[in-house]
Amino acid sequence: MTEQIASAEKNEDSVRGFLFALSAYVLWGFLPLYMKALAHMSPAEVIAHRILWSVPVAGLLLIILKRTDDLKRAIRNPRMLGMAMVTATLISLNWGIYVWAIGADHALDTALGYFINPLFSILLGSVLLKERLQRTQIAALALVVVAVAILTVEAGRLPIVALALTLSWGFYAFFRKTLPIGPNQGFLLEVLLLSPIALGYLIYLTLSGEGHFLMGNTMDTILLASAGLVTAIPLILYANGAKLLRLSTIGIMQYIAPSMIFVTAVYVFKEPFSGAKAVAFPLIWAALVVYSWPMISGRFMR
Repeated sequence: MTEQIASAEKNEDSVRGFLFALSAYVLWGFLPLYMKALAHMSPAEVIAHRILWSVPVAGLLLIILKRTDDLKRAIRNPRMLGMAMVTATLISLNWGIYVWAIGADHALDTALGYFINPLFSILLGSVLLKERLQRTQIAALALVVVAVAILTVEAGRLPIVALALTLSWGFYAFFRKTLPIGPNQGFLLEVLLLSPIALGYLIYLTLSGEGHFLMGNTMDTILLASAGLVTAIPLILYANGAKLLRLSTIGIMQYIAPSMIFVTAVYVFKEPFSGAKAVAFPLIWAALVVYSWPMISGRFMR
């Protein structure tokens, strides 16, 4: 706790913060392997289990941290509940697209979406918050536009999966910042709001005989019961790591997960890496280098 307060006050990195954030990004990088094992289930069933099993994990954490009072105040605040419902809807939409994409052999598109996301956040800040764009940011956005145009020409349509992930996560992050509650409390509030819908859907699946939980396949049951840990632990690690790291450090580290997803998609899932993607991905990577260079130079070259 002392290290966390000191790091926050001095805006410095800490070893604990780095390890927390690194663990979160590595776990997110391996997430496609878990989702691929659930590809024979509907995305809605997987998301419902992610929501329900996240409740006890996040709830136990708040009890341990003795922060349940914050959650109680939030539940009694109609405005905060409305804001949390917006973020809960966006995160469930993002999860649904991601789960479907992995199962439908579009893991490369998910990597593309999460590579683009930090640059989309810059665009959101410029449009919605009237933040002034730096020259490097404008150049990075231009490279992304070119990359998306190349993929669009090849496929004859926009890269829907990548853009849907970018939009849903980008707006989630934007609105999440306006939610006046801690990250752990906010996450529990979101899954609590989604729980009635998730529970109702799982009851329907069970009664209709279409569900997979406790239906004879032990591995399916284990994987679904692990959904809360798989969902909540990386988010909790990230939230606590971010408090102990500078924003520039987090900005650079956020490319770990999509890089791992890219490698998994190409070398494990054997997804086709077309000529257009062979041009578009390097353009995206170049955009990320241009975007990150001010942070890198400020972080390591002072």
